[in-house]
Amino acid sequence: MPELVASDDRAEVHAMVVGRLATNVYVLRCRRTGEAVLVDAGDRPELLLEQSRSLGVRSVLQTHGHHDHIGAVAAMRAAGYPVAVGAGDASMLPGYDRILDDGEVVEVGELRVRTLTTPGHTPGSLCFEVQGAGLLLAGDTLFPGGPGATGGDPDRFATIIDHIENKLFTLDPDTKVLPGHGLPTTIGAERPHLGAWVARGW
Repeated sequence: MPELVASDDRAEVHAMVVGRLATNVYVLRCRRTGEAVLVDAGDRPELLLEQSRSLGVRSVLQTHGHHDHIGAVAAMRAAGYPVAVGAGDASMLPGYDRILDDGEVVEVGELRVRTLTTPGHTPGSLCFEVQGAGLLLAGDTLFPGGPGATGGDPDRFATIIDHIENKLFTLDPDTKVLPGHGLPTTIGAERPHLGAWVARGW
């Protein structure tokens, strides 16, 4: 069953952990309208469809196209939920309905979700900032303790660091970061360690 991992008078986020890599799937829900979006259709389509119907999900946002985050995409689309993804990862999905650009805003009821392109982990990685709610759905771009994996490629590592520093770390330090695996953190908790990540090179 989903766990409520964030809530205020406007927004709530429910989390489910699916698949052998323990991928986090989130449902972001507008409390005032009941409309919701599912972030990363990772696996266990029967569970995700059940909870989508229960929580008012209208569509799916993909942070990236790695296999552990897209296992239920086909089932969600077949059930009538449109799927949005970054251009660089679109070819990794079994199908999609919308390409999201940097800075594009997705409305979820009365919530406004801003798309941040953050390549490095994958070419089309995205993060989603819930404006005014102090929430960032970070996919595999930012975790407690460092950036997502970049395969030992120095160019990819430089790219992900650049986007973390200049896009994510400009957010309010109290912003709660909900990563694609593991536990939440905050921008303020991670930002002081940027130099150490650069020095270690991963």
